Amino acid sequence: MGFPLYCNTGVCIRARPEFGVVLCSERKEPGAMRRRVLRKVDNELAKGNTKTALSLVKQLQGKPGGLRGFGGAKQVPLRRYSLDELNLSETEISSLRPVMKSILKSIDISLRLSALPSESLEGLAEEGTKLDTVDAVPCEEYHRMCTQHEAGHFLTAYLLGVLPKGYTIPSLEAMKNDELVGGRVDFIGFEFLSSVRTLTSLKEKSNVGKASPRNLNRFSCVAIGGLTAECLTFGYSEGSFNDIEQMETLLKTLGFKKSEAILQINWSVLNTLLMLSRHYNAMLKLAASMSAGKSIGFCIDTIESSLNGNET
Repeated sequence: MGFPLYCNTGVCIRARPEFGVVLCSERKEPGAMRRRVLRKVDNELAKGNTKTALSLVKQLQGKPGGLRGFGGAKQVPLRRYSLDELNLSETEISSLRPVMKSILKSIDISLRLSALPSESLEGLAEEGTKLDTVDAVPCEEYHRMCTQHEAGHFLTAYLLGVLPKGYTIPSLEAMKNDELVGGRVDFIGFEFLSSVRTLTSLKEKSNVGKASPRNLNRFSCVAIGGLTAECLTFGYSEGSFNDIEQMETLLKTLGFKKSEAILQINWSVLNTLLMLSRHYNAMLKLAASMSAGKSIGFCIDTIESSLNGNET
């Protein structure tokens, strides 16, 4: 029969002394290899070695016991859709329709605000006109909304194959002291976005214009991920303005016509909504991990341990 030997890597080695050989090895527990590699990912991210961290993640991508969720999202092709055209049950359609309506409404409000000249926005602020309803939301609930928002960005990116490299979730106390404080998630491969709003030269615009359709599609979904997460959980959004403004600025910089931009946005909404609704439980658990300040590797393991069924 042989006997098992356990080493500190979490591997169980079954030895046969009578033959003097090892016949097989197996995991002591599911996900042990994944967690070991994710600890290395955390170490590399802490040192700023993003390329090495991404390489480690890609080595586990799609492997048994590895990372089946990273870049594994089932997506709808880019074209104009309605929910009724998709292979969804009546129950799914009826539950998603009001959420999609809420998302599109929030986007429309954000686009209208971004179209206003800065003097008008300043005038509204001086007159005490609210551009959102943050003050009407209890601080504890707004903290939950912020956490869900950032978890939506994180999970959307991960499912599309974009690796988060860091995140910030403000504490409840910080929010009580400063209503303008917010969270953020930073990603490997999206660094150019930090300068999108300040592009001035033709050379800079030309560089952004080289963004591949795949990267544009991924970014537009990630940008909408926070808004979508809020609407799925609370039925409305409080923190979408900056995300939508940044996406609109990028589309304009890339020379999108209005009809093309609308198609891109509407597709992104539908694609992201389907992903996050499919893995809503994973998003909630991810939000809890992020609220507790867990590492990127821990958050990834949380996602992988919570993915719904065999389909991503």
